[in-house]
Amino acid sequence: MNVLETLTDVFRIVFDDETLTITPETTANDVDGWDSLSHVNLITAVEGRFNIRFTQKELLKQRKVGDLVADVESKLA
Repeated sequence: MNVLETLTDVFRIVFDDETLTITPETTANDVDGWDSLSHVNLITAVEGRFNIRFTQKELLKQRKVGDLVADVESKLA
């Protein structure tokens, strides 16, 4: 399973939507319920799933799912 597929599973759990599909271009505006609180829950879930930690700088530059994928892949490399 690649990073985007794993993130899709995490998104589906966090947003409680088994039909949710994400792409590298997906932003918070594209997902119902993606607000500041759910974003914290999402990042915590992503960090837990991949056993990684993001810096504040990394989090601030993430604008779309593709940025999140790139940061996860960088940490796993």
